[in-house]
Amino acid sequence: MNRPGTPGDPGSADRTYDVVLFGATGFVGVLTAEYLAAHAPEGLRWAVAGRDTAKLERLRERLTGIDPACAVLPLERADVADAASLRELAARTRVLATTVGPYLEYGEALVAACAEAGTDYLDLTGEPEFVDLMYVRHDARARETGARLVHACGFDSVPHDLGAYFTVQQLPEEVPLRVDGFVRTNATFSGGTFASALNQFGRARQMLAARQDRRRHEPRLVGRTAYAPTGAPRFAKEVGAWALPLPTIDPQVVQRSARAVARYGPDFRYRHYAAVKTLPFAVGGAAAAGALFAAAQVPAVRRRIGGRLLPGDGPDEARRAASWFSVRFVGEGGGHRVCTEVSGGDPGYTETAKMLAEAALSLALDELPETCGQVTPVVAMGDALIARLRAAGIGFRVAARRETVTDPR
Repeated sequence: MNRPGTPGDPGSADRTYDVVLFGATGFVGVLTAEYLAAHAPEGLRWAVAGRDTAKLERLRERLTGIDPACAVLPLERADVADAASLRELAARTRVLATTVGPYLEYGEALVAACAEAGTDYLDLTGEPEFVDLMYVRHDARARETGARLVHACGFDSVPHDLGAYFTVQQLPEEVPLRVDGFVRTNATFSGGTFASALNQFGRARQMLAARQDRRRHEPRLVGRTAYAPTGAPRFAKEVGAWALPLPTIDPQVVQRSARAVARYGPDFRYRHYAAVKTLPFAVGGAAAAGALFAAAQVPAVRRRIGGRLLPGDGPDEARRAASWFSVRFVGEGGGHRVCTEVSGGDPGYTETAKMLAEAALSLALDELPETCGQVTPVVAMGDALIARLRAAGIGFRVAARRETVTDPR
């Protein structure tokens, strides 16, 4: 299979850029552009894109303060409301990363353009309905053209997808494996994440329909099982905290990686939790989540709540600098138990921008497994992205090992 733009591919001469960042003037878009300006290797052909040329010009001035070479950084005008501009943009680059959400509202035209052009696509979505719809509508075409469509390349769901994979690598092969992930953070939600979550809470029926439609189109997994059930609230002695099931896209992404990669073993289970220290905080958090879900069912209330934190809103640099995240994984199988941890700084902004930028660089520059269609970060980039993120300061470590553990069922 030839993927246009791959080094050595005759089609590479047709591509002007290695990487284009779309939505570069939004809050996370600016952080991602700044990261690329500071870390892109010499010779990388990259550009920033958006609908407002004046904002792009101001961004370029800002980036020139980081790297004087950015004074001639190309600017590309494109708009989610103009499908032709997105098709032209996709045809000019090998990798197209977008920060423009909520993706259910603004994302499909760009996915379609990349699938048609054979262009690798990355986003930051945490919207399960969007991901399922894009699979049904565009996976087949992406497989024909060689495009890799990689969703959830920020805090949703890179630490959890790569962290579960990293944990599996520490356990025996060809045995049933059980992995639980426990998330801790002191950070606030981003405006985009809050808008996406609120929108999805109000679309429970549509989410279920999209998931069921995807299952009708997905090939069956033969000879292996991989599942991600919703765990029950409990006190998790293994991490010394109350564990509340997290209704995010992350366990679905982990499950899809496990379905695609045989290293997860013949029978794999993943559960995903928020870890909180005290019972009152756990009860309060569950009650708040329930109240938000209930409120989201009423359109007028949903609009009012959504107006309090808008996409593009975000904390200042000092608040981001004080923020952190940790995801502790407990994996068991074949008589072995291992505890691992993925950790970093501000998850919703600084580290999300880093994850998206490094994923784009990985797709553009690294020797990766041959794959195409809608794939997870693990399937698309796996070990290469772990290496990149480690070098960029995100921790992947083994915290503890123990032998002769009975496998939980």
